[in-house]
This record gives sequence, structure tokens and C-alpha cells, in this order.
Amino acid sequence: MTKASLLDRLVAPAERLLAALSDPARRERTVVVALVAYVVVWTLYGVLAKAGQDLHVDMPEMLVWSRELALGYPKHPPLAAWLVAAWFAVFPVADWSFYLLAMTVAGVALWIVWRLAGDHLDGEKRALALVLMTFVPFFNFHALKFNANTILLPLWAATTLCFLRSYERRSVLWAALAGVFAAASMLGKYWSVFLLLGLGIAALLDSRRAAYFKSAAPWVTIVVGAVLIAPHLAWHANAEFSPLNYATIVRSGAGGHPLKGAGGYLAVGLAYAALAIALALTAIKPNRAVAADMLWPAAPERRFMTMAFWLPLLLPAVLAPIVGIEITSLWTMSAWALLPVVLLSSPLIALDRRPATAVLAAAVVFPVVMVAVAPFIAGAIHRGGGMPAAMHSRLLAQRVAHEWRRVTDKPLQMVAGESDLAYGVAAYLPGRPSAFPEFNRRLAPWADAARLKRDGVAIVCQATEPTCSMPAAALGLTGPRTEVEVTRTYFGTPGRTGRYTIIIVPPQP
Repeated sequence: MTKASLLDRLVAPAERLLAALSDPARRERTVVVALVAYVVVWTLYGVLAKAGQDLHVDMPEMLVWSRELALGYPKHPPLAAWLVAAWFAVFPVADWSFYLLAMTVAGVALWIVWRLAGDHLDGEKRALALVLMTFVPFFNFHALKFNANTILLPLWAATTLCFLRSYERRSVLWAALAGVFAAASMLGKYWSVFLLLGLGIAALLDSRRAAYFKSAAPWVTIVVGAVLIAPHLAWHANAEFSPLNYATIVRSGAGGHPLKGAGGYLAVGLAYAALAIALALTAIKPNRAVAADMLWPAAPERRFMTMAFWLPLLLPAVLAPIVGIEITSLWTMSAWALLPVVLLSSPLIALDRRPATAVLAAAVVFPVVMVAVAPFIAGAIHRGGGMPAAMHSRLLAQRVAHEWRRVTDKPLQMVAGESDLAYGVAAYLPGRPSAFPEFNRRLAPWADAARLKRDGVAIVCQATEPTCSMPAAALGLTGPRTEVEVTRTYFGTPGRTGRYTIIIVPPQP
């Protein structure tokens, strides 16, 4: 067998998949099957690559919040916690199911990208648009860390899809859906204000704006969105605007310079999308005319869509230095849904099938290769060590449960201490306990004095932080104290040993 014939045999499955994704009769069924496979394979990668550690600290925090359902939380709006609560009402609380949730969110986002692309692209262009997004690490590596950023992946895409359709069609239904997803985006993270601001400015700058604002569409969107977010705004007022205060304090005191941060936001954010952009340019080989039409299209529909892409992405970099807030490139995560449409929608582009097939083949092979090397990645992480909560939360939970049972037969319902440890240990304990991070009621309004006295609390600190237990003593939380050492092993190889202090405060009559 010649080298050329072997290569043809390897590429043949990709050619068949590209044909199925381009065929109107088969493409919808094919894309669902492909995305389900994508979710499963990347979930498997997450389980294997992270087997030497526990969940990232953002995930136990979200899990514990989901046990205290509310209209808002001290650091973020509530939608992510609500989703976690709904998910674990069906699935067991386990690392694999959390990674499955995270990748399902990414898979839904990719499906919405597919729908977005379908409004502007067809055939092989539409298939390539979806494939390109799988090379953006926000839809796989970063997606595995479920938090208030990753939940915006499908929400921003859905808001953009519905808004563009409501603008072009003046449809009340799509306008109402735009309001629903706009509110959902704000309930996911307040960063979404840049999406809404960007889409609004795009509408104001478009030459067809008069017809849009004379229709019912914009007002339906505004009213629906306002009604849905009103309960959270009422909660905000009662909570003294604590999430906004938290965000302002943390980001204005992030230790950098806002202007430098804005530059990094753009430069590193574009670097995340660089591979997808490079692959697209390889497939289309644009000349000067194509590049000009790509950056500023002649057709008003495409020009409006291009503004809807660029404005939410660029506005933070413009406004952050003005208000003195430092931003990070990870926050570009949710802004890329329209990228492949911007790259491929020019009618001047004649897609070269062979490079497109090669890109699709690479997209299929890449996650399979990552699954193969995942155990080695896990081993490297294990040997390198990590944050105490990421390495020892599960083991500490076992020791805390043991010490609790030695003191009382009542169920353990609260874990306090250093923030990451409190959330991490609570996440791995049976019985769905809550957390009291840093002994700070602003971070845990559910941990009032009466509840702490009635239910008791287990306190976990690093032994090297003797001051951790001082706030507990100030609150009258005292009890038997134990120092423990825990060491995680991975395939028989011990990792870094951690020393911790556990204080059991039993329930009081």
C-alpha cells in the first residue's frame, strides 16, 4: 500500500462525515450524534486527566451553593447554581457527572453555534464553522471547569441567535426569546452586560435601525428580559448589592494596571482563538478582496452580524480602563460564537474541500489523542502537586466524617474554615452539608448563629495556618481538635503530604 493510498483511507471517514454534515437530509441528525460523541470523549478525557486531583475549587463552591437555593449569591448571580441543583437531582454527586455536566454545557453551546452558522452559511461552510470551534480551548479544556464563565457559552450564543433573528425578521417570538436568554445571561454572570450593550449598539449603528425600533421586537425583548430579572434585582437590593460590591473590590484591587489588563485581555483572548482562525484561513486562502469583505462586509445583514460579534468582544477592553477595572482574557470565553460566521460568510469565498476535510479529520483525531495521553497528564499533575483543596478535599472529607462520628451521632450539616477547603470538603461529604467559608457571613448568609449552634460545624484548616481557628473561637465555636496528615496516591505513587487541623463543634441543645 502506497503512502498516498494509506492517507486516502485515513481521510475517507472525514470526507464521509463532511458530506453528512453538508447534506440537508442528514445534517441535523449527524450533528447531534457528532456532538454527543464530542461530549462523551471530552468527558472521558476530563475523568482520566484529572484522576490525580479533586474538582477545581470553582466546582465545589457551585455545588455547595446549589444546596442553598436562592435568588442570588454573594459572588455571582444564581443561574449556574440552579443548573447544578437540577443536574444533581438526576445524576449522582461524583467527579465524572460534574465533568459530564460541564461538557454538556459546551456541547449545547456548539449546537447553538451550528444554528447560528445555519442562518448565514450552508453546506461545507456550515460544517467547517462548527468544526473550527472545537479547536478553541474554551469548548473543551476550559469547559471542563464548570463555573459562572462556562455557563455563558450557550447563553451568549443563544441570546445572539435570537436577537439577530428578531432584528432581521421583526418576529415577536424571537424577540421574546432574545429577552429570555438575555435575562438568563445576566443571571449567569453580570459580565453579560457587555453582550447586551454590544448588541444594542450594533442595532443603533445599523442603517436599518428605524424599521427595527418602530416594530414591537425591541420592546418585547426589553419587557420580557426585565420581568425575568426583576426578582433577582429585588434580591440585590435586599442583599446590599453584595455581588457587585464583591466584583468591584476584587477586580479593582487585582494588583495590575487596567490598561495593561485590557491589552492582555485582547491579546491572549485572540491567542485562544488563533488556531481556529489559522485553520479557517488555510481552508479559504483569502485574497485582499475577501479579507476586506470579511472585516467589513458590503451587505447590511452581514455587516450587522459582524458588529454583533466585535462589539461585545471589544467593549470591555475600551471601558475597563475608564472605570478602573482589570479584566482577564478568560472572560472572552463566551464571545466567540459568531467567529466562524465572520470568517466564512463572504460570498467571495470558494471553500477548498481538501483543506476542509483535513481540518475535520484533525478535529476527530485530536480528542482521541488527548484521551490517550490523559493518564500521563494526570500523573504529571499529581507529581507536581497542587492547591491543598484540589489535592486533598476527598481524603479530608473522609477524615472529617470519621472525627464527626466520634463526637456525635447527629448528621454533619456545615463545614467551616479556609474557603477552598470548606467548599471542597463539603462537596465530598455525604448528606449534602453546606459551607461557612472564612467564617464570613457575607460569603455564607445561610450560616447564621442559630443554625451553627443547632447543627454544629466541622472546621478544617491547614495546620500551617494557626490563625484559621481564631475566628471560630471568637464565634464561640469550640470542640475537640485533631491534627491529621493526608497523602494522595496515584497508581501507587504518593503525592505531597498535607497537614490539617480538624475541629469538631457538636450540635448544642
